[in-house]
Amino acid sequence: MFNKTYLLPGEALKYLLSSITDKDITIERLRIEECYNRIIANDITAPEDLPQFSRSTVDGYALNSRDTFGAKENSPAYITVKNEIFMGIAPDFKLNALEAAKIPTGGMLPEGADAVLMLEHVQMISEDMIEIMRSVSPNENVIQKGEDIKKGETILTKGRKLMAQDIGALAGLGITEIDVFKKPIVSIISTGDEIVPASSPLKLGQVRDINSFTLAGLISEHGGIPVKKGIFKDDYDTIKNAIKEAIHDSDMVLISGGTSAGTKDMTAQIINDIAGIYGSAGVLFHGVSLKPGKPTIGGIIKNKPVLGLPGHPAATVVCFDIFIRPVIEKLSGLNSERKFIKSIIAKMAKNIASAAGREDHIRVYLEERDGEILAIPVLGKSGLITTLVKADGIVIIPQNKLGLDAGERVIVRLF
Repeated sequence: MFNKTYLLPGEALKYLLSSITDKDITIERLRIEECYNRIIANDITAPEDLPQFSRSTVDGYALNSRDTFGAKENSPAYITVKNEIFMGIAPDFKLNALEAAKIPTGGMLPEGADAVLMLEHVQMISEDMIEIMRSVSPNENVIQKGEDIKKGETILTKGRKLMAQDIGALAGLGITEIDVFKKPIVSIISTGDEIVPASSPLKLGQVRDINSFTLAGLISEHGGIPVKKGIFKDDYDTIKNAIKEAIHDSDMVLISGGTSAGTKDMTAQIINDIAGIYGSAGVLFHGVSLKPGKPTIGGIIKNKPVLGLPGHPAATVVCFDIFIRPVIEKLSGLNSERKFIKSIIAKMAKNIASAAGREDHIRVYLEERDGEILAIPVLGKSGLITTLVKADGIVIIPQNKLGLDAGERVIVRLF
């Protein structure tokens, strides 16, 4: 049973997240080229050193640093050039005292060498003799064996979202397949007698479907697989069957529209009725102390989160950020300690009022003036899609504040 008192957004989210357990998250093995932005399912340790040999970071001469000590332009040292090192070929010789070998960037140091002198500090005296114009220290211009990654070292941890450089590190270690968490499948059900497909010509009183496209993009961007189930009329059996089907083949269900107190808004009742069939919790909350997004519904059917979202586009985006994104991230196996929100500090350009006891999400666009970043409110009702198009992000007014003052520094959560 749910409490009819409106919950704070954070409390409502806790109800949803607490319903998700590790058994709800599954694993698949993929080639690393398929794993960009995927979440690692297990810690990954290095099977070998990287690099596997000491190599030069510059074009120059491999030598023993002791042979250069004290060398300078007016008092150079002289060293015999014994050989030349080529890329991809291990040297089959050893350098003795006062001997050097020409080496390219990335070349393998031969035995007896512990440093590389750059070409710029060398003068050729003859084909087999160079003049050293400065000294080098041990390991100068050299990457040591295992200096980047040592064999057995944990290089990537479970729950990390893989970036391009992570995939590069795996490739460098010869790891070509890894276990990642499967992307959660999120079904989108659009409801409303007035909603028609985006491709349809409009009749008076009709509205094209906006929210399923917005939600699908946000779901994809944050690691889920969106499945648009279609547009369904405000009919109990029709919507009930759509939700039952979505529960069967997805990890999360979003119902756009049908959450307010209107006579046709039956989403909460349907969630409870379906939940009763499976012995599930049903509706956890119906209504949140939030603007926009107050009539949001959150529930559980067969251990799967089900959210009823307001039909207004701005409310949909706010609800996605507060509720849907964190749920997708948990279903994706993302490490909660490594979740970061893209944000920027700005100054409010004008006063904004807020009602006590309600968390307000204010859409703003950013503008630079006199070297400062200003957050300028995008005013308009939550049903206006242009308030989102014009905005760069959102400023949150906590429930215990009555508003924001012009000039006050705020954190803008960027879209």
